[in-house]
Amino acid sequence: MSCQPSGTQNCVCAVLTAIADAQDQVSPVTTGCTVSCERSIQELLSGVSPATTAPNTIPVILYCGCDPFLGTGVSVGNNHALDCVQSFVFRVSSVDENCCARLELLTVKGGPNPATPCAQFNGAKVSDITRTGICITVDLSCFCAVTCLEPVTL
Repeated sequence: MSCQPSGTQNCVCAVLTAIADAQDQVSPVTTGCTVSCERSIQELLSGVSPATTAPNTIPVILYCGCDPFLGTGVSVGNNHALDCVQSFVFRVSSVDENCCARLELLTVKGGPNPATPCAQFNGAKVSDITRTGICITVDLSCFCAVTCLEPVTL
């Protein structure tokens, strides 16, 4: 179910499109925001982030209504065992013209499958975020909000 009124542009789609474009381009951009997705985009493109190497990802948390979205995927682990991975944090891989996005599930080093976004971090640093290689495709019209974390190198 979409939160947007009929006939309006999806702002979550617009933000994630901008993030995907920024991650692809990594070129300077300016914004007046100090804490926002726009600020994270600016930090990514200008290299302002305190990371030791150039950041290439803006991790995001998406919301369905008032609840954070928990993505679930499966990877093949050791001995071809299937491992279930759940995460509230994603890397935008791409967004198409219909606002369908490919999102990669991100995890926190050593963290189990989380019950909440706060439990997923549980005192971890942004630099503890790792890629899983597990991607899901979502319809961005289903989301009402997005939270951006500071840019990281993944």
